[in-house]
Amino acid sequence: MNLSLPEVLPAEFAESLARAAPRLGSFAKEVIWYPSVSSTSDAAAVLAERGAAEGLVVAANAQTAGRGRFGRGWASPAAAGLYVSVVLRPEADVVPMLTIAAGVAVAEGIQEATGLRCELKWPNDVYVGTRKVAGILAEASTTTADVSGIRYVVLGFGINVMPASYPPEVTVRATSLEDELGREVDRALVLAECLLALSRRYSDLGQGRSADVIAEWRTRAATTLGRRIRLEAAGTQLEGIAENIDETGALVVQTASGVLRVTSGEVQWV
Repeated sequence: MNLSLPEVLPAEFAESLARAAPRLGSFAKEVIWYPSVSSTSDAAAVLAERGAAEGLVVAANAQTAGRGRFGRGWASPAAAGLYVSVVLRPEADVVPMLTIAAGVAVAEGIQEATGLRCELKWPNDVYVGTRKVAGILAEASTTTADVSGIRYVVLGFGINVMPASYPPEVTVRATSLEDELGREVDRALVLAECLLALSRRYSDLGQGRSADVIAEWRTRAATTLGRRIRLEAAGTQLEGIAENIDETGALVVQTASGVLRVTSGEVQWV
């Protein structure tokens, strides 16, 4: 991927991040801004390959090929959302919990910036009621087929901030912060608070406080735990009751044949 030249970070974002800087730690010491990019995660991965330091943030006003889990597209209309990726260089034992921690952090950041309470669906989809407002994708680069050889992780998140024209299949299941609140939302403040929350939760994982992350995730997922799900993984379909997550972030599902730990796969809540 050949990167186009970035532009100067818009003033409102620069000012908001400058105010948050004393609490951000290694996060956002460098922020790369694109008016439009194919994918912030692809750009971040290129920069990570070139040796970018942990905490580098790539953000864009629009994406032309944003993506979510399972290769699905992520609608990224100009100026309507936050499209952000962060370069992380975690220890291997932290990696399994990153998506759980990121879901918690984005939900916390949104609430801190706007007052809007968000809920979570496993592993890290951020909802308001029955509609999705944000999504998260963590992509790791490894030195070997074994994940113990982690080189870096690109953690991307997209937040629908303003009402926009989305594809029909997105419109029926998505919402935006402004739709839910009925007022304007400061994108720059949302970005700063999400990065602050991500910095805190990442620190929790690195310092052995993953139980705190799990406890907050369970609180925000209370309306989805105990519900029946349909799971597709490795070409197999199963149904069961989503009971909890365990200490590694795996979804614990009660099926007709016993308890199943789910670490990957697509879950539908039925």
